[in-house]
Amino acid sequence: MISHEAKISRKGYFVMEKIVIDGGNALHGRIEVSGMKNAAVPIIFACVAVGDVCIIENLPNISDVVTSLEILLSIGVRVRYLAENSVEIDARNVSPASAPCDLVKKMRGSYYLIGAMLGRFGSVMVGLPGGCDLGARPIDQHIKAFEALGAEVTVDGGFIDAQTKNGITGAGIYFDCVTVGGTINTILAAVRAKGTTIIENAAREPHVVDVANFLNFCGASITGAGTDTIKIKGTDELHGCTYAIIPDMIEAGTFMIAAAATRGRLYINNVIPKHLDAISAKLVEMGVTVEEFDDAVLVSHKGELSPVTIKTIPYPGFPTDMNPQAAVLLCLANGTSRLHETIYENRFRYVEELKRMGANIKVEKSIATITGIDHLTASTVRAVDLRAGVAMVIAGLAARGRTEIDDIYHIERGYDNITSKFKAVGANIHKVEIPDPFVTI
Repeated sequence: MISHEAKISRKGYFVMEKIVIDGGNALHGRIEVSGMKNAAVPIIFACVAVGDVCIIENLPNISDVVTSLEILLSIGVRVRYLAENSVEIDARNVSPASAPCDLVKKMRGSYYLIGAMLGRFGSVMVGLPGGCDLGARPIDQHIKAFEALGAEVTVDGGFIDAQTKNGITGAGIYFDCVTVGGTINTILAAVRAKGTTIIENAAREPHVVDVANFLNFCGASITGAGTDTIKIKGTDELHGCTYAIIPDMIEAGTFMIAAAATRGRLYINNVIPKHLDAISAKLVEMGVTVEEFDDAVLVSHKGELSPVTIKTIPYPGFPTDMNPQAAVLLCLANGTSRLHETIYENRFRYVEELKRMGANIKVEKSIATITGIDHLTASTVRAVDLRAGVAMVIAGLAARGRTEIDDIYHIERGYDNITSKFKAVGANIHKVEIPDPFVTI
């Protein structure tokens, strides 16, 4: 039996990978941000709704993108790489058959196939999505929206079955809570609906805007993306286009915190500075220098870090996907900070890993109280999820000694060549292969 994390080495045996970091080096130089994971995945599935040939550029080289493309291949979509970060997706001949469960369970974003298929074909049945274990993360708001659009939805045996008699019809939808996935999924369905759909209390995140922009390039009529009210006029036909994914604000924020944590100086290129306002504001409050340019930010820090209070809230607030990375920096502040998580109840699973490195963190319900220490101490830790994993990388870069990070497949779901990028700016970091302990012969 082979664990899903295992890979076959060139020598023919099964191995797992880990990241090894000899910490203490300040990061200096230029570092490039890749395309946004959270925009790339829904746009890949949006190609199904379009039903034509699309070229998607600035795709990050990450496992979630690979899995998304594999799901498309499984339903008859033709996929052809034009370059490392550019792919041609031909979704003209799609089978409405269900995608394999083993693929959809690999990632949360596979639920975007539901909206895309429902809008185009009026029916869909796919397995429930997987992804990081961050709590309940229900899709009740998605289902509410699909039902408002005229679908009968059942969830049974690990599958979602959504059916209509004559296709979906535009409707007014009010979300009970702000949901990024629900907003995007509704857009993917409503873009092919009969009539007009109005989404209220919609998510405002940049990747919601990017999905809407892509679909508008394909002939859709979507207005209001980036506000809390989005209007979608359904259409029978869309056409292909060439579209570049926006830069990843979470990757950029990760690099910003890495610069501060290592007392370094990083020029972070290919960003939209406006998307980083909430992150930049907290860094400046802590005493970090942040300079903005047209498509870059320069982050530097040498002195003490001041404690702050951070509360994660939907965009344009401080993003929940930056919670673990921020916690690492707060561990190094001179005083006591508070980190309040309002989105995912299991976000603090990384705390026990940071404690292995000497962190002083107490969690009560949704609030972590973090008392700063002089330095983190290297240890062997796990990437318990995607963002927690990259937080361990930052901690290892800042710590004294050698840190080893296991279960790095989580990190590779969302970060494009992160070890190479950090190595290029002075980090002593590399991936190594180890025998897979779960393999039996």
